Amino acid sequence: MVHGLCVVDKPAGMTSHDVVAVCRRQLGERRVGHAGTLDPDATGVLLVGVGSVTRLMRFLSGTNKSYEGQVVLGVETNTLDAAGEVTARYDMAVTVDEVRRAVGEHLVGAIEQVPPMVSALKVGGRRLHELAREGVEVERAPRPVTVHRFDVEPTADPLVYRVAVDCSAGTYIRSLAADLGHLLGGGAHLRALRRTAVGSFTAAEARPLDALELLAPRLAVRDLAAVVVDPPTATRVAHGAVLDRPDDGADGPWAVLDAGGELLAVYEAHGTATVKPAVVLSAG
Repeated sequence: MVHGLCVVDKPAGMTSHDVVAVCRRQLGERRVGHAGTLDPDATGVLLVGVGSVTRLMRFLSGTNKSYEGQVVLGVETNTLDAAGEVTARYDMAVTVDEVRRAVGEHLVGAIEQVPPMVSALKVGGRRLHELAREGVEVERAPRPVTVHRFDVEPTADPLVYRVAVDCSAGTYIRSLAADLGHLLGGGAHLRALRRTAVGSFTAAEARPLDALELLAPRLAVRDLAAVVVDPPTATRVAHGAVLDRPDDGADGPWAVLDAGGELLAVYEAHGTATVKPAVVLSAG
């Protein structure tokens, strides 16, 4: 069986599920899953787990993300991006200083976002984008997110701005674009979105679908604190034993490695003095 992590450079025009299907065919492995959906029109870093590594995807989905894109002022769409139908146009004239001021005062740090109707978030057991295709709009509660960086650069078009965003998982860049338009007295939408990083995995490591590279399972959790155990403890880990909490100052989770550096399991805090297994790879 095939096990590992693929850092894929997702092309435009494919859904994240399309990418998973291609990986299944190319690698000959049924168990394939991704961490963090990318819109069909978006490109960039998509982490794909293969075999037993699919069980580690939840530790990657919650990591910080980085994006680049363009905010187009003066035009709103029903999807908040360039793929949608135009719903409103505004006569807007702003300066780069005004745009940066709006970003700095309202769209950086801990903020709340209303998820867009075209998102994959589930409400009442249905994904929002499924409801949107049926013409149904439902109330969505604001969700807390954190925008660590939101850089804005002008282009030759006075209504188009290049943006670079570092943010927490669950942040909708298209919503940031739409909110920026409203803050500036009009509307806006997002185009040319590219995810440049997921945690420490960057676009420089991403490979196209016709040149997939399978990374070792331990690299899938390289951003976690790591603990190396001796052979007797490795045997206990394989059987899902509860262990003493590492004295490393970390809050967990922890990647547990054997003496040769192979990933055995991922452990999470269990009280204040012990840790318990969340995923045990050596158990299959």
